[in-house]
Amino acid sequence: MEATGTKKLTLKEKVSYGLGDVGNGFMFDMGQLYLLKFYTDVLGISAYWGGLVFLISKIFDAFADSSVGAFVDRRNIGKRGKFRPFILFGSIPLAIMTVISFLAPDFAGTGKIVFAFVTYMLFGLAYSFVNIPYGSLAASMTQDSIDRASLGSFRAIGSQFAMLVSGMTVIPIVSHFPNEKIGYTVGIAVMAAIGVIFHYICYRNTSENIVREPKADKEKIPMSRLFKLLLSNRPLIALCFVCLFMVAASNLRTAVQLYYLQYNLKNTGLITLLSFTSVGIAVVGSFFIPTLVKRFGKKKTFIIGLLIGVAADAANFILPANVPTFLVLLSIGSLGLSFALGLPWVMVADTIDYHEWKTGERTEGVVYSSYSFFRKLAQALAGFIPGVALGLIGYVPNVQQTAETLLGIKGLMFLVPAAFNLIACVILIVVYNLTDEKYKNIVEELKVKNYEKLKSA
Repeated sequence: MEATGTKKLTLKEKVSYGLGDVGNGFMFDMGQLYLLKFYTDVLGISAYWGGLVFLISKIFDAFADSSVGAFVDRRNIGKRGKFRPFILFGSIPLAIMTVISFLAPDFAGTGKIVFAFVTYMLFGLAYSFVNIPYGSLAASMTQDSIDRASLGSFRAIGSQFAMLVSGMTVIPIVSHFPNEKIGYTVGIAVMAAIGVIFHYICYRNTSENIVREPKADKEKIPMSRLFKLLLSNRPLIALCFVCLFMVAASNLRTAVQLYYLQYNLKNTGLITLLSFTSVGIAVVGSFFIPTLVKRFGKKKTFIIGLLIGVAADAANFILPANVPTFLVLLSIGSLGLSFALGLPWVMVADTIDYHEWKTGERTEGVVYSSYSFFRKLAQALAGFIPGVALGLIGYVPNVQQTAETLLGIKGLMFLVPAAFNLIACVILIVVYNLTDEKYKNIVEELKVKNYEKLKSA
């Protein structure tokens, strides 16, 4: 099947694609926001073991992503398309595993640790079967640069909106129950059920316009050679390493923020205002991505966003901890990082076209899963670092922390993310070489090649 990638996408298609990431976020964000604290304070395992669960599970997920990507690329395309069926049918098992991950059975210490490992690894596998096809879908919807920027913008808005709602609603739901175990079960179940609905909307209102049927079995490229070809994709490799540091920075902050609010600012109730301020501003900022891309190009917009985030985090670490300063600087950083966080999805789609142009193979699933592999490694680091670091800085749950521990929490919240984002910025400047002009030429060459194939078929 072959369709044109020049058709302009409707607003309905763009919004619906973005709502798919709302569905993703209503399940994935539960783990990023609340699971470490749930492990330490409700399930009753140490911060070290909680961090190790994140590390091992995310590494497992990274390899699962590669397998899922290869599976998606090799399957025959059905009437529902290549990617959309996974979004439709995979959302229910994902929702179930999201809820199970937040159960706290009355096991012995070792049993609780095993339960945490098994449930979070199964959650990660279920998430791969939805998220890899969802991420790959953007590259099959359009090759128009501005429409792709719009898809990235709406995806970023969807992701930030999910984070906003998740941050504002779950803890208030939990607080309505005298038993935290029941409160988490109810709160997470509500979010997961709504997530399934948003996945269905994404499936229902999007279409795949650039699809290649997989080659006959005898013509299939061995997976070993396919992954070797990926190593020649310099823009993809650059984005993978940029992602490794940038996502680690974002998820590390997310994992530590409840500790920072409770002990440094002494106000856990700020979680709602924090979510509204940081995520709400990021949503607004995401609307400007297409305009900034038109003005500066994707790479420069990405760099500007990262540098704003680095500067805001550095200032927040240096200045004394107080609520007004914290919120103002966090707002500035969130605005800048909203430009950066929305662009990788656009640029990964560009590297799929680059890969087809360079190798003759269009493998959305494998390319996107390679990028996702590094995202999962970043999430593993972001889950493991706070668990280990909290132990190293002397954190003890539910007691007054020492001055050294408070400084350590502040460093994890601001200084480490700033350093990670600065490294990501340097990699982007030095290694990423797919300019907007070069991408336009690649798309034109692909159109000519595919037109000639259709004529000779």
